[in-house]
Amino acid sequence: MNSLKYLKNYPPTVIDQVHNLIKSDKLSELLLNKYPSSHKISNNKALYTFVMDLKNQFLRQSNPLSKIIYDDKIDVIHHALGLHSFVSRVQGNKLKSKNEIRIGSVFKRVPIEFLTMIVVHELAHLKEKEHNKAFYKLCMHMEPEYHQLEFDMRLYLTHIDLVGKLY
Repeated sequence: MNSLKYLKNYPPTVIDQVHNLIKSDKLSELLLNKYPSSHKISNNKALYTFVMDLKNQFLRQSNPLSKIIYDDKIDVIHHALGLHSFVSRVQGNKLKSKNEIRIGSVFKRVPIEFLTMIVVHELAHLKEKEHNKAFYKLCMHMEPEYHQLEFDMRLYLTHIDLVGKLY
């Protein structure tokens, strides 16, 4: 079932459980019971403040961020968690670098837990470029429910594909 593309790396037992939720029309109910409303961080200024608060709480010593925005151009299928970029430029005899975080606009209207998980993921890339053990350990440090939230967000993306948005 192509509608489960966000869950393709999960075990067959999990996939079967999700199929049963979909067949019994319970996926919306499950998500709304767990996450009854969306956040109110709807513009880039509010997103910047939200991200910087998390960064200052957990990664005060990391490299600065030059841009934090919602991006309409991010294709959710390929970049479901947003984008982080590191740009290096030579200006005169100095090497200048910039870190940017871009969050897909689809995440303007999701539960705060999902947005937090996405931001934590992108912030972790400031310290760890690869998705390795240290990366996920840092994500768990910033958001102890990181893995559950990632799974639930993937359920929500599946819901969008099948039914549409909840919020």
